[in-house]
Amino acid sequence: MADISAQVVKDLRDKTGAGMMDCKKALAASNGDVELAIEHLRKNGLAKMSGRSGKATTEGKVVFVLTPTTAVLAEVLCETDFAAKSEKFLNYAKGVAERTAKEVSAVGDVTEAVNAREQGSLGDLVSNIGENVQIRRVARWTPQGKAAVYIHGGGRIGVLADVAGEASDVELNNLCMHIAAFNPRYIDPSGVPPALLAKEREITAAQPDLANKPANIVEKILDGKMQKWYTEICLVKQPWIMDDKLSVEKANPKAKVLRFLRWQVGEAL
Repeated sequence: MADISAQVVKDLRDKTGAGMMDCKKALAASNGDVELAIEHLRKNGLAKMSGRSGKATTEGKVVFVLTPTTAVLAEVLCETDFAAKSEKFLNYAKGVAERTAKEVSAVGDVTEAVNAREQGSLGDLVSNIGENVQIRRVARWTPQGKAAVYIHGGGRIGVLADVAGEASDVELNNLCMHIAAFNPRYIDPSGVPPALLAKEREITAAQPDLANKPANIVEKILDGKMQKWYTEICLVKQPWIMDDKLSVEKANPKAKVLRFLRWQVGEAL
């Protein structure tokens, strides 16, 4: 086997835009022949994929797989809405979720593992559609309660929830629809980080309408304002989508949300 220096690997990376490890593997497979290594990278879609890596991937789909024992939510991005609606892209995105459900054993955030498994097929898709494609995030759950999913806007928003207690399929769908519409950050006030709560109280206390008020009055006002804030960021405290006179927890007293995800295509992470 030819002696492959770090400089040769770097030069190949500069020529193709492929990753360092991909370049090293390509050079090893071609016995150090740079032209053959480039051909190897192109055949695997890696050169073209990396060559487009600077292209913004702001379109795509959120897809899912839901079985009695496994729940998967995946976000796959591309460059244009045209590509996101193509049969090749849609089939690939759905395949990512299906293969994750069947072939990945880990649970939680499995994005890194999925990207490693999908490297070859992802390169093939990039070569076929001519756009940068990114498997941005993938979650795989073993539900502790009953999992439910809701997809909005043809895959622009995806919600996955794990719910214990009693809730019909219709109630679970409505709950996921609520999460899609109201975009809560936490399940309930106990999930709000103490530092965030302290900062919010600090900001609220500095507002002009509280100036020159007695400390005990300020504290009561702050407590009230924090309760109002919870109705904005905490799922169970939000006004219920089906009846805004009720909160989510009062409208669904027998259901307990254990966890949820709400993903929107291209949103800031």
